Amino acid sequence: MSATTAAAPLKLRVLTVNTHKGFTLLNRRFVLPELRDAVRNVNADVVFLQEVMGQYDGRPALGASWPQTPHYEFLADEIWPQFAYGRNAVYQEGDHGNAVLSKYPIVDERNHDVSIGLDRHEARGLLHCTLSVPGFERPVHAISVHLGLLEAHRRHQLEALCRVVVNLVPTGVPLLVAGDFNDWRDRAHRVLDRCAGLQEVFVNAHGRAARTFPAWFPMLRLDRIYVRNARAHRPVALPRHPWARLSDHAPLAAEVLL
Repeated sequence: MSATTAAAPLKLRVLTVNTHKGFTLLNRRFVLPELRDAVRNVNADVVFLQEVMGQYDGRPALGASWPQTPHYEFLADEIWPQFAYGRNAVYQEGDHGNAVLSKYPIVDERNHDVSIGLDRHEARGLLHCTLSVPGFERPVHAISVHLGLLEAHRRHQLEALCRVVVNLVPTGVPLLVAGDFNDWRDRAHRVLDRCAGLQEVFVNAHGRAARTFPAWFPMLRLDRIYVRNARAHRPVALPRHPWARLSDHAPLAAEVLL
């Protein structure tokens, strides 16, 4: 029996959330400290973030509630000692992008700019990280995804995601891909299954992707958790409150057995 076959299974809890730069829907209130508490309560091993702030020099009049560190570092705190950030949008006051928080060592990271054209409001990226889990022989690959609002853009960005998986992720290793796909027409499932063998957790469990937008009354199925080379996976139900008031997107969580 090979070492890989004999290896004990690994159970990972995964969370993905578009943080909306730490604000509620329509930017009415800054809620990053409350969001951090909610993220902690999920007790995820790997957290995928989108629209998370990196540097911000403007620092609005929010007093002590605005952290001195980048938002992804503030969210990681002492729970996730490993984190990676992929800067997507850059503007005069600062930048925002995708992040991965991990309880396990991140041994490699690469951010892929998949923006289309010069419109920085539509700056998008794929943050690809490789995790080393102690006692688990194979590396675990994790990609935090944020795709564009326009379908034509998303089509090219899904092709770019396929190229990243095919060229940079070995065929037999576990792969987690999660984030904000903005795929309200459900086109990504077939594309990612065909090109990369990715299966969406909520689609497999319920026949449809989860509704995540807007968070207070979800109607659109925009956010996803895809897996490859998993022994099993299942959605994890999250409470409506406090999540409905912590971003414009509802989060998704899943347990994945590798």
